[in-house]
Amino acid sequence: MFEDKTGQNVPQVDFPVRHNFEWAKWTTDELFANKTVVVFSLPGAFTPTCSSSHLPRYDQLAPAFKENGVDEIYCVSVNDTFVMNAWADDLNVKNVKLLPDGNGDFTDGMGLLVDKAALGFGKRSWRYSMLVKNGVIEKMFIEEEKPGDPFGVSDADTMLNYINADAKAPPSITILSKTSCPFCKKSKEMLDAKGLSYEEIIIGEDATHISTRAITGSAGVPQIFIDGKHIGGSSDLEEYLK
Repeated sequence: MFEDKTGQNVPQVDFPVRHNFEWAKWTTDELFANKTVVVFSLPGAFTPTCSSSHLPRYDQLAPAFKENGVDEIYCVSVNDTFVMNAWADDLNVKNVKLLPDGNGDFTDGMGLLVDKAALGFGKRSWRYSMLVKNGVIEKMFIEEEKPGDPFGVSDADTMLNYINADAKAPPSITILSKTSCPFCKKSKEMLDAKGLSYEEIIIGEDATHISTRAITGSAGVPQIFIDGKHIGGSSDLEEYLK
């Protein structure tokens, strides 16, 4: 049975990191002192759930966390710094600091180091999240102890809801565009004016017109999607934003 360490201090460890092409050590005091921090820990960089859901959603919701008093968001994994850096680059992480717990010292101190030898992983972290204020754990969400890789309570939305049940998560927005398209430019300007972040898929670079037609039934751009809904083109977006 994993221990809920609410009310206790986080473990005192050093994280050896490769930062700006030089070796450094980030200490627990440096990372947690006089800050409100959200920490989430996961089994491994580049693994499916960690890459598709856990880390990307925390990165996306970072502005909402900041609006609700969170200074930093840390992702912990029992991986070395080179792997963590490569993973951050691969996912284009902008708002989460990745902490490489290569020796498992922090995870062991949390009592959440588990044996994943059957998968060839060795010792790894159980999946959990926590809210930490000035080095003291205020709240923990530990995944249920059952076979596999449960992912039900350590997600970003659950943590944000704990911090503020009325917090508003930003919408998920994707725009299919072309660099030479004036209506694409107008659409992006409208989104920027509303302070809305979006992912841009450029036709001819990231995808083709076949992709656009397959997804929307039309080869025209822009095509905007918000929270799973196809909004349409530039004029449709203008109406939607009103």
